[in-house]
Amino acid sequence: MKVLIVTSGSMGDVAPYTGLGVRLREAGHEVAMATHSPFRGTVERVGLGFEPLPGDLRATLAHAIGGLNARALARQFVLARPLIASLGAGIVSAVESVKPSVLLLSTMVAPLGYQVADAYGIRRAGVFLQPVYPTREFGSVLMGGRSFGPWGNLAVGWSAFKAAESLYAGPIRELRGSLGLPRVALRALRGSQEWEGPTFHGFSPAVLRRPGDWPSALRIAGYWWPAVDPGWRAPAELEAFLADGPAPVFIGFGSMAPGQGERLGEIAVAAARRAGVRAILQAGWSGLTAGAAQAAGTPQAAGAARVAGTPQAAGAAQVAGTARDAGTARDGGDVLSIGEVPHEWLFSRVAAVVHHAGAGTAAAGLRAGVPAVPVPVLADQPFWARRLHELGVAARPIPMPALSVDALAAALRRVTENPHYAARAQAMSARVGAEDGAAPIVDWIG
Repeated sequence: MKVLIVTSGSMGDVAPYTGLGVRLREAGHEVAMATHSPFRGTVERVGLGFEPLPGDLRATLAHAIGGLNARALARQFVLARPLIASLGAGIVSAVESVKPSVLLLSTMVAPLGYQVADAYGIRRAGVFLQPVYPTREFGSVLMGGRSFGPWGNLAVGWSAFKAAESLYAGPIRELRGSLGLPRVALRALRGSQEWEGPTFHGFSPAVLRRPGDWPSALRIAGYWWPAVDPGWRAPAELEAFLADGPAPVFIGFGSMAPGQGERLGEIAVAAARRAGVRAILQAGWSGLTAGAAQAAGTPQAAGAARVAGTPQAAGAAQVAGTARDAGTARDGGDVLSIGEVPHEWLFSRVAAVVHHAGAGTAAAGLRAGVPAVPVPVLADQPFWARRLHELGVAARPIPMPALSVDALAAALRRVTENPHYAARAQAMSARVGAEDGAAPIVDWIG
């Protein structure tokens, strides 16, 4: 069968689906992914077809406001509206190009993808990385997972769910009109479309148990691990740094905080040194590097030397939007800056991970069995940060606006010096590593 996986967002919203796509290809299907153009190389390097979707989340995230208050949530909705409005035509274009018999839709694209599937008569399923459907058993993802009690969770969950759903009302109406579908109220569409196909959730039931009050069409499958680029090789500078002393900590914020690399680099380097740990800083979209500390007046950065990066790391510079992401840079012997490196390779070699708690990065940390320091910003990140802490594998989350040298240094000492965190992380790694999250989807497609 021809399978088209459609997803929108940052690298964490793309990478898990590459692993799912490779598994489906190994099962005998022809697989393509439709997502944003900066991720073409990520998709094509693992042998999957690529179709472009309009939009680039980098511009959106540059104006995002962190936090869980009404202002921050409203700001997220305002920023997401133009991207959502552009996705419908992109999905149609991808479907007409690939002509799939099965359509797999991520959380952000699903409400639009359902309309396209109906118009073209395509079998489809949701493949979500977040538990967005309301439940009594835990707090809403959009509200950071904070619990208000069973009935409060349900009320808040439905309010947040409907607020997010309202973003799609106009785009769905326009898309259905362009496809020749009848005009139907959003509520009626939800009632008829959501249960026509299953929705698989790509996280472990050991991390978040399936709620008993969810409809039967909602399933928790297990994690979908990113596919490994067969041509990737670790930079020699990174290999040498890892071998040159105790296991370092990893510090990286993925797609978060574009343009804040200098400020974050200064905090990260100072906190690592105060905690007495070596550190690896990954540039991501913020441009985070140890070299940023030089601009902030850190004398150890003065002798930092840069080496040429791998072709894959150079590709990461296009995603991150900064040339600094193209190589590695050593700072005073105890800090190394890197570009794009597979988390599944690196995380098992570090003592702890400091990250934004996006779904994909949080999963990579669990898989590697290393404790975390979550620094969430927005969207589902506060939810996963809270969950990691509840599982005992992470320090108490530090919201990005509250990140400081003191707070980060204290959290680093906590997770590296208290063996409880490492023990819990290793136990969770054994559980999630024994699961096969792709198998239920392979079985459903047949």
